[in-house]
Amino acid sequence: MNHPILGAIALGYTPLIDRQRMVGATRLTVVPLRPDAPLEAAELLAAVAEVWPAGGGQVILNVINEGLLTALLSSELSPNVLIEVPAFMACDAVHAELLLALKKRGTGLLLKGRPAAAVPAELLPCFKQAVLDLDDESRPSDVAMPALPRYVAGLRSAVDIDAAFGRGATGVIGWPMQGPYEPPANAARSDIQADLQVIVELMSRVDQDEDIERLEQTLKRDPSLAFKLLRYLNSAAFGLPVEVSSFRHAIMLLGYPRLKRWLALLLTTASKDHSMRPIMFAALRRGLLMEELAKSMSDSELRDEMFICGLFSLLDHMLKQPFTKLLQSIPMPERVRQALVEGSGPYQPYLELVHAIENESVYDFRSAAEQLMLSAEEINQCVLRALSKAAQLE
Repeated sequence: MNHPILGAIALGYTPLIDRQRMVGATRLTVVPLRPDAPLEAAELLAAVAEVWPAGGGQVILNVINEGLLTALLSSELSPNVLIEVPAFMACDAVHAELLLALKKRGTGLLLKGRPAAAVPAELLPCFKQAVLDLDDESRPSDVAMPALPRYVAGLRSAVDIDAAFGRGATGVIGWPMQGPYEPPANAARSDIQADLQVIVELMSRVDQDEDIERLEQTLKRDPSLAFKLLRYLNSAAFGLPVEVSSFRHAIMLLGYPRLKRWLALLLTTASKDHSMRPIMFAALRRGLLMEELAKSMSDSELRDEMFICGLFSLLDHMLKQPFTKLLQSIPMPERVRQALVEGSGPYQPYLELVHAIENESVYDFRSAAEQLMLSAEEINQCVLRALSKAAQLE
């Protein structure tokens, strides 16, 4: 993923969530680090195609640069690449011919923002949906919003997402969590879900170095879990040289330390609660991104812990328990505990960078990158590799 443009931009990503809480696409936000920097559309599309090849999952490009966006709209785009077009561009006659040509080629366009003037009637069919943030939704205007299915963007809580759907949104672009989980004042006692108990028990047994027979007996209580673990281990993202045929075989190949990280992955992706799908989407990418950011570390234990730190950073939301309580039943390395409970330790700056990427905040992206002494190119390469691996695992 060595594309020169990756050194000149900040990337952010968010999921497109439908009413069933399925993630239908990933929104990739592209922000130039310098407004005057020359940016090549072909380089951006080449980088995007490595993660979302033609025929793969859908990606929505949210490009915060008019010159680069115009160049993208003049390019040949794969059917799975959708482009957000700001309302001011849609209302400008200069772009009319270009938009009509894109419609003819079947390119998916989304109208971004509330127009200050009426969109020409002949251009409205060019757009499949409108994308509004919360300010756009509430801002009064003399111009009627075009009658398009509506996505609401920039949401940061499950409450806001539910409210957007209640107002008639077709989908939302954002995250159902922000900050640590806080149980409601009248919340009933919450136990770890039954379908996750086996994983928690396995993690405890591995942490105590129990023998393989005991581990196998625990795993046999949930055959579907054993199947999912083997599917993960045999995925392209894991990269083992031989096919893993059994749990015992997996332990022989991996050893207990590396097995811990894949049990952690199972714990954060095995919930049967449909409302947790966007959080599982986030947790998997956080873990893989933290791991990618740790690739330069020589200690494999640190890399595995970074992976677990990213995965577990949303465990409180998934299991609806604060971390102080989760620590009583789920073993966590000390450095992971410091980051998740105290907001300190060596992994905390990396988590802050991940939050900046998720929140599409170029200011926080710069600040975190400087603190970690990482270049934009290094970070963006990690982002794209993590998103690619996540797609392979799902």
